[in-house]
Order: sequence, then C-alpha cells, then structure tokens
Amino acid sequence: MAARGARAAPKAARAAPVTDSGIRVRPLYTAAPRRNGREAPGKYPYTRGIHPGMYAERLWTMRQYSGFGDAAQTNARFRYMLDNGQTGLSMAFDLPTQMGHDPDSESAEGEVGKVGVSIASIDDMMRAFEGIPLGRVSTSMTINATASTLLAYYVALGESQGVASADLRGTTQNDILKEYIARNTYIYPPAPSMRLVGDMIEYCAKSVPQWYPVSISGYHMREAGSTAVQEVAFTLANAIAYIEACLERGLKIDDFAPRLSFFFCCTIEFFEEVAKFRVARKVYAKLLRERFGAKKPRSMQLKFHTQTSGESLTAQQPDNNIARVALQTMAAVLGGTQSLHTNSRDEALALPTKESAKIALRTQQIVAYESGVTKTVDPMAGSYYLESLCDEIEDGVWKYLKKIDRMGGSIKAIERGFFQSEIRQNAYRLKREIDAEGGGARVIVGMNRFSDTEAGAKRPDLLRVDESVGRAQSRAIRAMRKGRDAARAAASLESLKAAAEDESANLMPAILGAVRARSTTGEISGALREVFGEYRPSGAF
Repeated sequence: MAARGARAAPKAARAAPVTDSGIRVRPLYTAAPRRNGREAPGKYPYTRGIHPGMYAERLWTMRQYSGFGDAAQTNARFRYMLDNGQTGLSMAFDLPTQMGHDPDSESAEGEVGKVGVSIASIDDMMRAFEGIPLGRVSTSMTINATASTLLAYYVALGESQGVASADLRGTTQNDILKEYIARNTYIYPPAPSMRLVGDMIEYCAKSVPQWYPVSISGYHMREAGSTAVQEVAFTLANAIAYIEACLERGLKIDDFAPRLSFFFCCTIEFFEEVAKFRVARKVYAKLLRERFGAKKPRSMQLKFHTQTSGESLTAQQPDNNIARVALQTMAAVLGGTQSLHTNSRDEALALPTKESAKIALRTQQIVAYESGVTKTVDPMAGSYYLESLCDEIEDGVWKYLKKIDRMGGSIKAIERGFFQSEIRQNAYRLKREIDAEGGGARVIVGMNRFSDTEAGAKRPDLLRVDESVGRAQSRAIRAMRKGRDAARAAASLESLKAAAEDESANLMPAILGAVRARSTTGEISGALREVFGEYRPSGAF
C-alpha cells in the first residue's frame, strides 16, 4: 500500500480499440464521414442494397448447407429442412467427390460421406433429389474442381424429371482461384481449370440461363485468416480474372455478368461486417461500369450468399455458438445478403445433427419474423460509425486492387504467393491474440475466458458417419459399372478427351454426354487428368 501523501502511479495508457481489420475505432462518432452521399437502395452503386425494397418486399433465401453420408441420408435431411421452412437447398460434397475420385478408389479410403455427400454417378444424384421437384427449388452446390460434372448431373436429373435446363435455378461455387489460395481442393493446373470455369459460364449463359455458374468466394479466405478488407479485395480481384477470361473468349460483359454471384463470410465483428458488405457492392458496381463498360444494371449488382463463420465457433461450451451465430445472422441481414446459411452449434465438433441444424434455421427465422429489421430498407444507413468504417474499408480495398493489378492480376499474385502470405500473416496475428495469457488481447468466451472449470462438461450428441457408408458406396458404384452399357460409357470418355485436347471446344456438352452414358465422377475427372495433368504447387504456395 502506498504511503499517505504519495502520488499514485499513473495508469498505463489503454490501447485504442481496433476492428478485426485493424481499423482504429474512435470513442465517439459525431459527424457524417467524407463520402456520405445520397445513395438509394436499388440504384447504382448499390451500397444500400441491390433492390429498392430489399427485405420489406422479399426475404433472403434461407439456404442451409446440408449433405453427408450417402444420397439417401442427404435426401432425408433435405426433406427435413424443407419441412421446417428452409427455402433453398445447399449441397455439401465429400472430399472424394470434390477431388474427382470414386468411392472404391484408394484415394477415397476413409473419406466417403464424411464432410459431405458421396455423389459418384447420376444414380446418386437422382437418389439425393428423390421426391424434390427441381422446378420448385433452387439448389446451391459447393463444388469447385468437379463443378462441371456436378452441374451436368443436375441438368441430367432435371431431364429425368421433365424440367428443361432453361428452368433450373441454382448456383455452382466453381471458384477455382480461391482453391489455390486457401482451400486446396484443386485437381488441374490453373489454365485448364480457368478454361472449365469459362466453359461453364458460357454454357449456362446459353443453355441454363437462370443458373449462377460461379460463386466467387471470399468465405474460405476469411476462414483461413484474412481480414474483412482482404476478403473483399481478394474476392474482387478473382472476379476480375474470371471476367477477363470470359471477355477474351469473345463473350460480351452484359451477356454473362448478370449471372455472376459471390459468397462471403460473416464473422462476429458486427459493424465491420455490415460495412464490408456495403463496400463490396459499391466497389464491384464501379468496377463493372468503369472498368468493363457494363450497361445493364443487373450486370453491376453484386449478388451474394453469406455463411456465418464456422472458424469463429468453439468446441468449448458449444451452446454459446447459438448466440454467436445469431449476431452473425443479424450482421449478414443488415448487410443485405441475398441468401444465408447459419452454422450449427456443433460446427466445431462434427457435422450438424438434425436438432442443431433446426436451431440454426430457426435463428434465421427469428431474425426474419421477430426482430423488426425487415420492416424498413437499410435500417443501418446514416450511422456515423458504420459510414466511417465503409470509407476505411473502401480505401483499403482499392489499395489492394491497385497493388494486384501492378503484379499482373490475380493469377500472377497467386503464383507469387501474395494472397497466401497476406492471409497467413493475419492468421498468425489472430492466433497470437487468442493465445495471449488470460485472453486479454482477444477474448473468446468459454475458451480463453469464462471457461468451464468442472470436469466432464456436457457436450451435445454428435452426428457420426459410419464407415459402412464407404463400403456400401464402393459396392454400389461397382454394380453400376457392371449394369451400364460399357461401350457407350467408354465412347463418351473418349469423346471427352478429344474435346479437352481441342482448346476451342466447350467441354460442357462432352461432360453432359459422359453423364448421360452413366460415366462416374472419377472416370470423368480421370479423362480430364489424362489431358490436363494434375497440379502440384511450387514452394511459393
């Protein structure tokens, strides 16, 4: 205790708070920021939303990400979620399907049905959607290297139901560039991979006009550790690369740009996330009009799906994740998303159980029907703090885009390891803050602060995918090969290889032909591997 009359030691200066992207936060915001304009929802540059009425006229699509085990199990989950009010389907695939291996391949051992559903043939696709009319539902498929095959399955499935390809609605993620940056489920080198993306965009513009052939994704980069600024900048840099690739093959910007879509993460840094979505729309609109000369308003509108942040959820005290997801849901909605997946409380432990998935869906429904945020368009507009964050984020995004342009574009930046290095550095910073003693730098409730001290804290029941799924899928694919017209299947694969060797050919008709001949996911990918080879990253990656 200090002696009487002695001066108390001065308190250490408290560090100024910053957002997750390192933007300094002032104690109080009392004036409009420098770029506070009179923008209207539904008008260029779409900062306040792409539709004049937004959710006051129509809610976002509630599209819960589902898929595990075999097609029958996934079909049951799809039906359960639709019965509980889900308004769109979102399909998760296992790693063998994502990497182009059949269930009986050695490369698939131990992974069949584990992180998504196993789809090895058109037969699997038909079972997954049994009793679900494609003409009445839109489907998002989170698939990249084999996206062309899965789209072909969906088109063939539509044909079996009497639904023309022109009437199919949905999205394939098909963003191969972010695979090289953050996720690594690529198969082929960048050039043929970009060709496949371009072929799908061109094919859909002509034959599947209501389909979004690519969903350019910042989500995985954010989950890998990027900041909000980096997520927007790197995603838009990749979008520029895809647009330029389409223009190089002679497509007109207003013929394909309206069917480009995006996919973002929503973390718990609430106001920064709302601002991030506003900035993404604004910068994209300016790029499309000023850089690419788009004329149609729909070409300039950034349409995006959002998923709440799985990386932000904890295995410790998993029920806390319900509150985290509720905050992230509100931020995505206030940011103006077109569709939304809300993660389940058991995300950090396993694939979601039915009960956990229903709670996640109910979270969206409570925000939609009880919170009041849908009663007026853009209720966050005019917030001094929010608008200031928008300015800061926009400046950071343009700075990154100019730097990437100087490098020669997104593909060159990926080859140099620029994106990867930037993401790794921020991920390391976040990890150090979380691991700091006492969690003072970054508090994660229930993990590094307010943790359970009693032994054996209760955890929810978890979903387990039995190893028997892999064995059953292996038997099924072998039986399917024996029962099909082998000569027709073999001929379809030879035709696919010939198309791949012809650089002027669009590969989608040949892939669709192989699917109709009941060729498998592994066989179609194998035929393309023979021509394109497999990608092996250099040390820069």
